[in-house]
Parts: sequence; C-alpha cells; structure tokens
Amino acid sequence: MKKKKTNEFKYYDITKVIHKYPTAYYYVIYGERSNGKTYSALNYALTNYFKDGQQFAYLRRFGEDIRKKQLSNLFSAHVQNDVIKKLSGGEWEGVSYEGNKFYLNRLDPETEKTVKSEDPIGFAFDINSMEHFKSISFPNITTVVFDEFLSRQGYLPNEFLLFTNSLSTIIRLRTNVKIFMLGNTVNRYCPYFAEMGLTHVKEQKQGTVDVYKYANTNLEVVVEYCASSAGSKESDVYFAFDNPQLQMITTGAWEIPMYPHLDTKYKPKDIMAQFFVDFDHELLHGEVVCNDIGPFLFLHRKTSEIKKDDDIVYCQMPSTSPYKRIGINNYKDKLSKFIRTAMVEHKVFYSENEVGEIWRNYLIWSEAERIRNK
Repeated sequence: MKKKKTNEFKYYDITKVIHKYPTAYYYVIYGERSNGKTYSALNYALTNYFKDGQQFAYLRRFGEDIRKKQLSNLFSAHVQNDVIKKLSGGEWEGVSYEGNKFYLNRLDPETEKTVKSEDPIGFAFDINSMEHFKSISFPNITTVVFDEFLSRQGYLPNEFLLFTNSLSTIIRLRTNVKIFMLGNTVNRYCPYFAEMGLTHVKEQKQGTVDVYKYANTNLEVVVEYCASSAGSKESDVYFAFDNPQLQMITTGAWEIPMYPHLDTKYKPKDIMAQFFVDFDHELLHGEVVCNDIGPFLFLHRKTSEIKKDDDIVYCQMPSTSPYKRIGINNYKDKLSKFIRTAMVEHKVFYSENEVGEIWRNYLIWSEAERIRNK
C-alpha cells in the first residue's frame, strides 16, 4: 500500500473566505509569497466571466507594472492547468494581453493562427494614471484585483485617495463589485491599514480572519492573514539560509531586516539632544548621544506619552506648534541636519529590529511628503 502523503503544500483558495463572508465589499488578503493568492483571485474572475460575462480589473501601482512584458504571462499557470479550456468548454485555450486589455485566444487549426475574442474579459490599470479613464464607463467589471498593494519601497503621495478614485471610476453607482487587495508580508506599515481603519493588522495572528464593519453603513471589509501553507514548497530549499527576512517567502512571517543594535553603554549626561517620532500609531524616542565612541543616534520605543510641549516631535499631521515637524528632510536646524548626517554615515542604532523598520518607513513617508509639497 502507498503511504498517504502528509505535510503536502496547499495553495491558497480565495473562494473559502468569499463563501464565508459573501456580503463583504473588500477582501484584504496577505501572506507568504507564491502561495496562490493572485492565481486564486484571477481564477475567481475567470469563473465569473464564463458564468455571467462579468469582466475584471487588474490594478497595480505604476504604469511599468502593467506593460505587456509584465502581464503577458499573468494567466500562464491557468493555461498550463487547462483552466481556460475547462471553463469555456474547450472553446478557448489561453489569454492574450494587448492595449491594457485581456482577451481569450485559441489556435485556429485551419489557418494555424491565433484567434482572440472580440471583447476583452478584463482590463489592467495603474492607479497612478487612472484619472485618464474618468470619462470611460466599465459597467461589466464586477471583480477588482489590486495586486501587491503592500510595498517595501514606499507608496505614492496620497495613494489611498488615488486608489479610491480608481475604484470610483470603475464602480460608478453600482454595488455589485468586489475588491481584492493582495499582498506579500513585506511591510506591515502601510497607509491602507490606517486609512481603512484596519487597526488590528499589526497584531493579527497568521491563519486568522478579521471582519471590520463601519457604523451606519453596509460596508464590510474582510482581512485575512493567510495561514502558512501546510508543508513546504519544494522551492523553499533555495531560501533555507539563516536569514529571518526569508521567512516571508517560506512561511508568510512579516519581512523585517536586521538593523544595527547598540553595543556600548551610555549615561544620561551623554545625551546631547532628544526627539520623538509619531508614525502610524507608533511612538519612538530618539537620542543624540556623544560618548567615547563619538556622536551617534539611538532609537528605541517610547512607551509613555510625551509630557513636554517643547519636545521636538517628527510626525505626520500638520500643527501650529514649532515643535511638531512634518518629515525629516523639510528642516535645516542642527538636529534635523545631524539626523540626516547620522543616516548617511551609518551612525544610527536601534533597540530592536522593529524600531528600525518603523524608522525606515517614516523616512520613506517623509521623503514622499517633501516631493509632494514641492
């Protein structure tokens, strides 16, 4: 008798969360890379098209992400698995992409040429230039897939507004559209979480689903932190190094790099200046220290409220107080200059890796704000 395999790798199936929460408008799905999130969402879109003629929209952040060289193979796994053939009853074989539109295709046995469907089954948009489509109607789009909404490189200025404007262009006055926001666990500091009121994401346990409802509305947002796939992907052998960042690929743990920790001690008299960072509901305490090894910057968590009104606080919200500052790069005082110099000279140390990640994300946000306000 053959032994039954255990510990088999299982790809993600988006229909489970849809069937459990059928009235939701948004499904925020994040987890390990290559676990089938995008494949499953697109499979859902294809099923809806062949069932009712419903089209889909595939969203990305930048125009570069939706060029032909990037999306020509978006459905290659579906083609390989004969999904198109099965759903179309053998009428179609694959999917072509041209002019930001997806078409069904097949090989004509008589002419040996590729024939494509007359109408597109879906469209690709980048939210950075979606305003160009404001005058166009898309009444048959009922599925929106926003892929890789989580980013380590940073986000567009006012990205959430751009995203919602994009949705408005597609949805118009309808209520039959479902939005899927898919991401890999590359960065837990994301403007979408704050803007959508997803207050529990940072503490959410892997393999759980949270449902957010909003007072006096029918809006329902489902947030799923995908369980680590049962078993290991065979390809995980390529990422078996002793590096915690790679756990994002193999298990779905949040990607957090190793940041330099302080290997020396200092006394209160060594603190030359201090400041605070208020970012994404996180509070950091920064200290400019000068001891035997020279000046450096040390960042750690601030667990209590800021008590003094004249403490410098780098934050995200504008204020009339001269001590509340938007971003690091907007100021030329000695403290701000020292912070920038310390970053360039690698003289910044952190109490823990998570503090380093918060600081890195604040700097990215700060620079984006500076560019936006030019």
